[in-house]
Amino acid sequence: MAEEQSNAIDEFEREPVPRGSLLGFKSFLGMYAGEHCAGTELMIGSLFVAAGVSAFDLVFGLLLGNALAVLSWMLLCAPIATRTRLTLYCQLEKICGRNLVTVYNLANGVMFCFLAGAMITVSATAVGEWIRLRWGEFPMPGLNDLYPNSVGWVFAVLGVGTAISLVAASGYRTVARFANIAAPWMVLVFLGFGLIGLRQFITATGAEIDSAGDLWRLAKNEIWTGGDPLPGKVKFTFWHVTFFAWFCNMAMHVGMSDLTVFRYARKSWYAIATSAGMYVGHFMAWISASILYAYQLHLDPKDTDILPGPLAYKAAGIAGLICVIIAGWTTANPTIYRAGLAFQAIMPKRSRFTVTLLTGLVATVAGMFPAIAMKLLDFVMLYGMVLMPMGAVILVDHYLIRRLGLRNNYAEHSGKTFNVAAAYAWFGTFAVCITVVFLDMKSIVEWLEARNVLSLSDNGREFLVQANQIYFVSLPGWFLAAAIYIVVSAIWQRGIHETSTFRAVAASISWLALAGIVVPPIPYLLGKADLDTVKLLMLCSTILWFLATPLWMGLKRSDRATDD
Repeated sequence: MAEEQSNAIDEFEREPVPRGSLLGFKSFLGMYAGEHCAGTELMIGSLFVAAGVSAFDLVFGLLLGNALAVLSWMLLCAPIATRTRLTLYCQLEKICGRNLVTVYNLANGVMFCFLAGAMITVSATAVGEWIRLRWGEFPMPGLNDLYPNSVGWVFAVLGVGTAISLVAASGYRTVARFANIAAPWMVLVFLGFGLIGLRQFITATGAEIDSAGDLWRLAKNEIWTGGDPLPGKVKFTFWHVTFFAWFCNMAMHVGMSDLTVFRYARKSWYAIATSAGMYVGHFMAWISASILYAYQLHLDPKDTDILPGPLAYKAAGIAGLICVIIAGWTTANPTIYRAGLAFQAIMPKRSRFTVTLLTGLVATVAGMFPAIAMKLLDFVMLYGMVLMPMGAVILVDHYLIRRLGLRNNYAEHSGKTFNVAAAYAWFGTFAVCITVVFLDMKSIVEWLEARNVLSLSDNGREFLVQANQIYFVSLPGWFLAAAIYIVVSAIWQRGIHETSTFRAVAASISWLALAGIVVPPIPYLLGKADLDTVKLLMLCSTILWFLATPLWMGLKRSDRATDD
């Protein structure tokens, strides 16, 4: 049934799914259970340990975060999917217009390429471990490596990536079928990782496990101790784990990418099937992987390299290596395939085989750089942040926009190929979110406290200092995107943007932004301002310029919405 669902996704690209093609609950259960138990789980689980997570924060943070993810699919994505029964791209084209969807396809395809690259990296570590066992030394990347560290590593990734790309370009259905066959086996191998790692901890520590309480004490005191993170890693708390588990698939649920999947569901509640992926892959598999890496650090605290291949081999031997290779392969293939479809939408005259093959080669080159895999926690959050605003646009357009007296599916009804409101919601939200991430919140809080603007407790200060981390900004960003879309839709559809008053205000903001570029360096030159403040003011002014200026510069008086 999962194979049937995977193959069907390619159908009805420009029309609603007919009733006779709808699928049952088991189709989605099998798909999500297999798709979210991938080779990258070994990276993510290990990175939690590198972030100094405690036992309570990991276990209960994953329980809550995965529940929020399942609810996001059930309450946000699936209801719209089962009402419209359209693909994500078709839905966006009705709202945003062809030209803006082309930009979205490009961004989506690029992010898919990098994600597939991380999966190729994971599989390559298993190949590297096999070469090391057979022929001796084989250098592989360390925890903080950003670039390839050996010619052998480059060729290992090239070999794995080329094979994956060829299969993705020519045999996706075969791979989908094999992935469905391999999924139950992979899940049990991951479970085996956790059980074996737990036994190794019990033996190494001499712990006596006679009750659940004994097991929990071992987990708290030996496995997930909650100490300082490894150098270069952010300290993870309960809220870091919760938000990561919730938003690591933000592009799929809040970002609405899985409209394409759940348009085949007979009922919206079928989205509860995502819990199979969340609690098998994003709970059990992450915990199992973290146990293996914690045991590695227990034996040698200096051995900080996160290499799924060696981790799996030490726990399960050759079966572990096979699991890593297959897990990376079966998940990289559909990822490359999806990226190829996104790029083919931009270049429709090119064959799918050629576009998918070139996409796979791009992903392979990305996989040669271990920075993506070693910083996978940050990357998947960035991925969600990039695509999240369009999810807000779809939800607002579906539920709210007509209630506010505005036109939904604006591009379709007006005949326009570029919806300015959707563009502002997307680009503006991302610009604000990424700016907030790069703010030095510690300096800002200290500056405000020094001037008695804020008076904070230690906990309050710590909360504010961490509030701008990439794990947290997407939640307020979603509401910002929704608000921007509503406001700019009202301005454009009601013709307010054509009035002289509006254009004068927008022009004034633009000139103010230019002043914000040239004025701040002057007090710095005179020794009256610090450089960090100047940089912040110039960045904010830059964003303001590019948001305000398109509202008046070069626009014709022909952008009014089509009347109802």
